[in-house]
Amino acid sequence: MTITDSIEEPPLLSSPSPSSNFSQPPPRHFYVTVVDRPHFKTETLVHLLGVAVRRPALPIVVCCSSRDQLDAVCSAVSNLPFISLACLYSDLAESNRNVILEEFRKATVRWNQIVNADQSGCGGGSGGETGNNNDESNANSNKTKSHMIVATDACLPLPVLGEAPVSARVLINYELPSKETYLRRMATCLAADGIVINVVGGGEVITLKNIEESSSLVIAEMPINISEIL
Repeated sequence: MTITDSIEEPPLLSSPSPSSNFSQPPPRHFYVTVVDRPHFKTETLVHLLGVAVRRPALPIVVCCSSRDQLDAVCSAVSNLPFISLACLYSDLAESNRNVILEEFRKATVRWNQIVNADQSGCGGGSGGETGNNNDESNANSNKTKSHMIVATDACLPLPVLGEAPVSARVLINYELPSKETYLRRMATCLAADGIVINVVGGGEVITLKNIEESSSLVIAEMPINISEIL
């Protein structure tokens, strides 16, 4: 199936209307609702990623509330050629966890460099010779891949231990957590100018509204043209 900016499949449910609050800045929190079947959630996530990664080197964090859901997500996206994937779970060795987090922080630095170059009109051209330097070509290809971490909440950075946040451009809540965990995910995973995308099953609509109202957030419906928010 051809991936477009419009997320039309899997089938979507009718969406709740987010409350309006004119004192807040433009919303950076969004939701997309899906039918309550696990494969529809994973298909929706894959479609979202297919559009999002049109921005080169995009740093993305996907948060799951359980190991089973983490395994399902990692299985669904592990073979996507445009993503460099790492998974964080509770029984991962601490040294491996630290390496993954540090590599992701480096990916956010590369993303900021690309954004700054674009804003200054200095977007790099490919330049150079087109010989048979396959190693260089592969290295450049890896640099343009989106760097994505899929993590359970137990493995997020711990500010109380002095761990720095990872500052992703996009945070995807594959499962809706409690309000406290929602805010913790934001604080430890999201850049100041980042966006949150909530993939919401029918049974999670009430949870979404509770998070929105109790946190004074504006959580808007995902625009049809996703590129508008990226």
